[in-house]
Amino acid sequence: MKGNQKIIEALNELLAGELSAMDQYFIHSRMYDDWGFKKLFDRIDHEFEDEKLHASKLIERILFLEGTPDMATRVPLNIGKDVPAMLQSDLDLEYKVIEDLRNVMALCEQERDYQTRDMLQVLLEDTEHDHTHWLEQQLGLIDRVGLQNYLQSQMG
Repeated sequence: MKGNQKIIEALNELLAGELSAMDQYFIHSRMYDDWGFKKLFDRIDHEFEDEKLHASKLIERILFLEGTPDMATRVPLNIGKDVPAMLQSDLDLEYKVIEDLRNVMALCEQERDYQTRDMLQVLLEDTEHDHTHWLEQQLGLIDRVGLQNYLQSQMG
């Protein structure tokens, strides 16, 4: 099905964000593993897999619309140097993804591509209710129980 070029381009921009998030989660998960934070490794490795699924959904939709997925473009990564910075960096990235998803969903509405909008709604719900909420929770825990107590709880 020949798709709208503006939507294909917007989907490729979303893809760049998902691929970057995937890269950042991959690096952060391996850093957590190296530092002995098993629980953080498990969760962030799971997030890496989720981002891979999001990227896959975007690729499938771009291909369905007879576009070419751009696998080379990335947004800049922000690799943290310690656990709070890593969590905040990941949260900032998720906030950007939420904003970008909402903007592309609005474009889909304008261009009357309701199937793409519906697919993006699922990604938005996952990003808001799973990824973002969990990261906000972790930073809140650090504030409430202190960094050392939080880190100890993540050694698992």
